[in-house]
Amino acid sequence: MLLTQVLTGALAAVVCGLDRIAVLQILLSRPIVAAPLVGLLLGDVAIGLQVGVMVELLWLARLPVGAAIPPDDTQIAVGATVLTSYFSRVLPASEPQLVVLCLLLALPFGKVGQLMERRARSFNTRLQRRTEDALERGLLALAFRQHRVGLLSFAVAAVASYLMIIVGGLILVPLLWPLLKAGLGYSHGWVQLAFPLIGIAVILGTINVNRAITLFCAAFGMAYLLMWLL
Repeated sequence: MLLTQVLTGALAAVVCGLDRIAVLQILLSRPIVAAPLVGLLLGDVAIGLQVGVMVELLWLARLPVGAAIPPDDTQIAVGATVLTSYFSRVLPASEPQLVVLCLLLALPFGKVGQLMERRARSFNTRLQRRTEDALERGLLALAFRQHRVGLLSFAVAAVASYLMIIVGGLILVPLLWPLLKAGLGYSHGWVQLAFPLIGIAVILGTINVNRAITLFCAAFGMAYLLMWLL
């Protein structure tokens, strides 16, 4: 069961990780999409939705565009969803409590994903020189091979980040749950609320136009009201 869930998550981690900057870029990598997608594959859509909503806004103001390399929120969302789905079946805890615990443990590993992505980009810079040299010599097959190796480097970086989150969670959650279950019993709701509020604060801090702030607040209020009604 655990192996199946980990492998399913690894497949999603590769696809969503490549979508992040390497190919497609159709927003599969966004936590609000990636986490529910993993939840759907694991049969726990509700868990994926909870994780996605909590993570989505945190680094929305720091997108992986150009030379910018933010923490890997994609693998945080994927890894936290897999961990929560697994531990919801083996620990006597409610889903919201496990979502908060697994997500708090996964967040620091976003810096690991940032490091992995930086190394993949550095490796691909060297590949670019090899590709240019192959094109100058007319070796088209070698040039195409370098392109595929470049995609593979991003896939390896995504899987490495994901596995770090999974291994860390599998070790830490059973150790910390007995110590934190009492506190999470009454605080998990506040923590769930804090995540989107922090994300909203970060986004508002990057907006300088009054009309944009008004429209953002109105859109968020309408979305929150719709979620409450449903």
